[in-house]
Amino acid sequence: MRAKLIDGRVSSTLDWTIDWGSMKRTEAVAVAAQALWDRTKGWPVCLSFEVTHSCIADCKHCDKGGIKTEPKRMVPAEYRAYSKILKPGICQISGGEPLLRDDLEDVIRNVKRSKYLPMVICVSNAWLMTEERYLSLSEAGVTLFSHSLDFPDERHDDFRRIPGLFAKMDELLPHLVHKYGRNNIVLNAALTRENFADIPGLVAQAEKWGTHISFSAYSSLRTGDRSLCIDSPEDLKLLRENLDFLKQYRKRSSTVLNSEYILDQTYRFFAEGGMGGCRAGQRFLVVRPDGLINACSMFPDLQYGSRREAAKGFKSTRKSCDQCYVSIRASTERSVWRSLRESMGLRLT
Repeated sequence: MRAKLIDGRVSSTLDWTIDWGSMKRTEAVAVAAQALWDRTKGWPVCLSFEVTHSCIADCKHCDKGGIKTEPKRMVPAEYRAYSKILKPGICQISGGEPLLRDDLEDVIRNVKRSKYLPMVICVSNAWLMTEERYLSLSEAGVTLFSHSLDFPDERHDDFRRIPGLFAKMDELLPHLVHKYGRNNIVLNAALTRENFADIPGLVAQAEKWGTHISFSAYSSLRTGDRSLCIDSPEDLKLLRENLDFLKQYRKRSSTVLNSEYILDQTYRFFAEGGMGGCRAGQRFLVVRPDGLINACSMFPDLQYGSRREAAKGFKSTRKSCDQCYVSIRASTERSVWRSLRESMGLRLT
C-alpha cells in the first residue's frame, strides 16, 4: 500500500472513442454528467490504468513490446482508491496487454464505483481474448472492448508481429457480435504512413465483422520513428480524401465513430506537424502498474505521486509539446458543448 498518492490524501492506491449506442441511456447520462462535473472541478475526465507494461505483441509504432519485469504491480484492491477519490467518468484499461493479467476482472470490479460509473473501456490486441474472457469481463463491468486493427488483412500480423492475429480476430469478433449482439466491440486504427491509404478497407472490415471503428493519430513520441508520420504533400492529399470519405460514410452508417470535428483535427495534426494546447495531467492521467502517475503515457519517465503533482510538474513539458493527438487527448479536449452533444448520441459535425 502507498500513502499520500492522490491530492495529498492518505489512500491505498484512452485512442478512445465512445460508442454510446452500446450503452443504456441511463448509463450515458450518468457518464456525461460525471464528465461535466469533473471538468468543472478540474479533475481528470478520464483515467487510463496501464495495468501492465508487458505485451505479447511487438508493434512497430509502440514501445511496450515484450514481457517486462515489474517489481511492483498493484493488486486489484489498490485500484479502488484512484476511482473513488478522482471519480472519473471514464476509465481506460490498457497496458501493455491487459489480458495478460489473470486478475483483470477483479481490477475492473474495484474500478467500478457503481453500476454505471465509471464507464470502463478495455483496450486489447485481441490475441488473448476468448469467448469466456469476453463474458467474464463484461460481467465484471467492461462497457466497451476496443481492439486494435492496423490493416484489413494479414499485414496486421506483420505490423503487430503476431502471426495468425488477423485470422484469430476474423473468427472471434464476428462470432461474439452475432452471438451476443451487445454492440460493444470497437476497432481502433492508429493512422500511420503505412496504413492510412487502407482507411476504406478498414471500414469495410468493420462492417463485415459487425463492429464499429474509430481512428486515431500516430505519434513518434513513443519510438522516435518519424518514418511512420504522414507528412508529404502527396500523402496529406490522400489522407484528406480518405478522411472526407469517413465524414461522408458516417452520415449513412453508425460504423464510423469519430465525429467530423475529430477527423478534421486529426488531419490538422498531420498537416501542421503538431497540435498545441495539450491538457495532459489535467483532463486525463495515466496510472502506472506500480501506482505512480504519468501525466502523459508518452513520457513514462516523468512520474508523480498525485494528480496535483502531475498537473504542476508536467506543466512546462505540456506547453512545449505538440507531437501527439491520440484518442484520449482528442476526446477529453473537446468543448463542454461539443462533449455534451456527442455524449448524448447526437450527430454533431
